[in-house]
Amino acid sequence: MCDFRSQIRVTQAAAADIPQLCELLALLFTQEEDFTPDAERQARGLGMIIGKPEVGRIYCARDGDRVVGMVSVLFTVSTAEGASAAVLEDMVVHPIRRGEGIGERLLDEAILRAREAGCKRITLLTDSTNQSALRFYGRAGFVRSRMVPFRLSL
Repeated sequence: MCDFRSQIRVTQAAAADIPQLCELLALLFTQEEDFTPDAERQARGLGMIIGKPEVGRIYCARDGDRVVGMVSVLFTVSTAEGASAAVLEDMVVHPIRRGEGIGERLLDEAILRAREAGCKRITLLTDSTNQSALRFYGRAGFVRSRMVPFRLSL
């Protein structure tokens, strides 16, 4: 029996990963009600993060040369915490690789790296109808906030 977990490496993303990351974001944005896949926009945003590590980091789950999952963490300052905080922006594992523990490894890496960066909190948004994501984040220790997100397109 092959252990898929041992074949997966989690590394920081590089510019060369952008095409594969765009493929994963297309999968994510197809299932999220608020967003629409747009490879050009996604590539631009990914490049902005990868090119400026002070803005955030993207971590990839790799099986050989193939990126099979990703998570992005953006940095900000919380006046409530009086310290740095992080926003978990994108988290996706390719559908055929779900259930292998890849998501847990990516989330663990994001949490570890946010702590190392001095962040005191991680905030994330997920679709209210995505029951598997709600369970996943709950198992990881995230709790629902009473804050309600609002969005204004500019």
